[in-house]
Amino acid sequence: MKFAIDKINNSTSLLPGIKLGYEIYDSCLEPVVVIQPSLLFLTREGSAGIRVLCSYTDYQTRVTAVIGPYLSDLALITAKLFSFFLIPQVSYGASSEKLSQEEYYPSFFRTVPSDKSQSKALVQLLDKFGWNWIAAIGSENEYGREGLGTFSSLATAQGICIAYEALIPADPSVPQDHKKLETIIKYINETQVNVIVLFSVDRPVKALLEQWISHGFSQKVWIATEAWVMSDIVTSIPNIQTIGTVIGFTIKGGIVPGFQDYVADLFASIQQESFCRASWEYSLDADSAVLGPQCRQCDNVSLHDVSHLLENQQTYAVYVAVYSVAHTLHQALGCTEEGCPKATVKSWQLLDIMKELQFTLDNQSFQMDQFHSMNQGFDIMFWSWQKGNLRYIPVGDYQESLRINTSQIRFHTMDKKKPVSTCFWRCEPGQIKRVKGFHLCCYDCIDCEENTYESKDDLFCTNCPEHQWSPIRSTKCYDRSERYFFWDEPLIIGLLVLMLFVMVLTGLSAVLFLKNLNTPLVQAAGGARSIFALLFLLLMCLSLCLQIGKPSTASCMLQQPLYTLCLCACFSTFLVKSLEIVLLTEFTSCPKGFLLWVTQKRAWLVVAVTCLVESMLCFWYIYSVPAFPVRDYKLLHSQVLIRCKIKSWFAYIMIHGYNGGLAFICFLCTFMVQTPAKKYNMARGITFSMLAYFVTWIAFIATYSTVQATQQPAAEICGGLLCALGILTSFYIPKCYILLFKPEWNTLAYFQLHQGRAS
Repeated sequence: MKFAIDKINNSTSLLPGIKLGYEIYDSCLEPVVVIQPSLLFLTREGSAGIRVLCSYTDYQTRVTAVIGPYLSDLALITAKLFSFFLIPQVSYGASSEKLSQEEYYPSFFRTVPSDKSQSKALVQLLDKFGWNWIAAIGSENEYGREGLGTFSSLATAQGICIAYEALIPADPSVPQDHKKLETIIKYINETQVNVIVLFSVDRPVKALLEQWISHGFSQKVWIATEAWVMSDIVTSIPNIQTIGTVIGFTIKGGIVPGFQDYVADLFASIQQESFCRASWEYSLDADSAVLGPQCRQCDNVSLHDVSHLLENQQTYAVYVAVYSVAHTLHQALGCTEEGCPKATVKSWQLLDIMKELQFTLDNQSFQMDQFHSMNQGFDIMFWSWQKGNLRYIPVGDYQESLRINTSQIRFHTMDKKKPVSTCFWRCEPGQIKRVKGFHLCCYDCIDCEENTYESKDDLFCTNCPEHQWSPIRSTKCYDRSERYFFWDEPLIIGLLVLMLFVMVLTGLSAVLFLKNLNTPLVQAAGGARSIFALLFLLLMCLSLCLQIGKPSTASCMLQQPLYTLCLCACFSTFLVKSLEIVLLTEFTSCPKGFLLWVTQKRAWLVVAVTCLVESMLCFWYIYSVPAFPVRDYKLLHSQVLIRCKIKSWFAYIMIHGYNGGLAFICFLCTFMVQTPAKKYNMARGITFSMLAYFVTWIAFIATYSTVQATQQPAAEICGGLLCALGILTSFYIPKCYILLFKPEWNTLAYFQLHQGRAS
């Protein structure tokens, strides 16, 4: 500080014609000691008391500005006093984040970054190396407590797990504090972390590392703060090189130009008798309160004893602090190269200037930020031991973001590569954290299951909305695609080909029967009623197309009624023929009037009544309990299945059961018939048709109950087509064969003689 003031006083460009005076006090690093000079600064010039005034606007304190103190503990005390009088106070070491609160400390400034800035740098360094399982130790003072607290919160937010956290006792020489220190060392070792952050001043670090070395614990990576990384108190510990790897931060600065020569000249001067005599005479006239107690040990200090301190980063911070006050005064006094027009300035008048202060010193720019700090950033230092000598190797820096050359760092491990210190791996997108053990920040990464996604909190997998889905390990949901039977699907194309085949057979059969309508064979098979049955069999096949495509309210409502009504129309013709057969064979003595109801035009009335009953059942089904389209989100993981849901299975059984009842009656009427040889074997055609119907339904029920819901419409189509094909092949195709290839059998004479062969 004295060097900077002397340099300013000899300058012709900065404060020309103005000489700065100063008073220097040793705080002894004690809060009680620092109070006395602080109160003295607040007194008026030439007095030893502080008057109580209503307004201190014109109050001129003993000093215009204050440089220091170094420790945050002391600065927090003095800053409150100086802020009341709005005296600018510029510290070269107090980094507590509390001092950034302008509403409490409006006149406090500093030429070093705050602890928060250093904590950010520490977190980025750990993150760079992938270390997320660490111990964090601080000193039991303002620097350690506040710094450790800030670092812990930032580290936790970044996902770094602090296995153990503690404060080193202030005085380890006390037995009770020594026991605490032993406990801290024990717990650090038990956590098995490989990285330890020491947010502490140098003396507590010395006590901890001495105990660590004495216990012979394994080597670790020690992350140092600027307060001890280059401290000779720490580096002079015996066997300090055995602790492992030390990486730390130092405040960016530089070497004060001319300072080493200045100190060398001072030490040369004190060797002269005239200097010592003048100094002694001056001390006799000085105020004892200002001078303080004489330091006898200082008489024996040599240049060699202090040479290692001359390049310390703190010296540059002091240098900048003095120049910041000088530049503020230069602007406040309106100084130019010719001189300073103003003679005096009040302390509070400097504050607004200092808040916006910008100046250049030794070709380097400095500026106060919004928190009254000069954040020049940090250099990253690595302890390199070469033949027992320590060298500080700069391996990177920090200014808003971290830059580091990891290839320059040689770790203490066998392969010289970074040690692993993790209790978890970074979770990939789509994974959540599952806590393991007793530390909430240690976890395993678990994949989010299907239809869930990783939410912002990283703790739970959130279920997708019903209309959306997600694959395994997803970070978002996607809209479900619709699933139903499309017309261009291979399975549907195959069924459509089969349907076309059945419909062509049915249509050709109907045409053939129409062409031979008046022949004995067609008349014996039912005549026009057979054509009627074939047409409805054709319509039944077409109704199966309602199972294809996107289900709608209309298609779901009509699927079952159309199918059953068409099949009922077909079965009604078989019913008439079956009743005719049973009356002619089993009830020969019944009145002929009964036979007229099933052989003549009255048979159409039986067909109509039969179809009417089924129509009424279908009407009740449609208007009371119709099937309706539903969206099934649970069956398929990435699609929504749109299908028709049966509202009432009772109604479903009723409309299909009616056809089943007709088929059963037809089967009984034809299967139980006792006929002479070659008489009415046409009944076998109806019997086998009904058997085909029953077999198809049994197969359909077994298939429908076992296949997935996505395939159930295909099962219905297949069942309907097989039923139609069974009726065709059992009853109509054999007759078509006779009509086409055995026309000689289709004569009245032959038919009456060989009725058994006609079928």
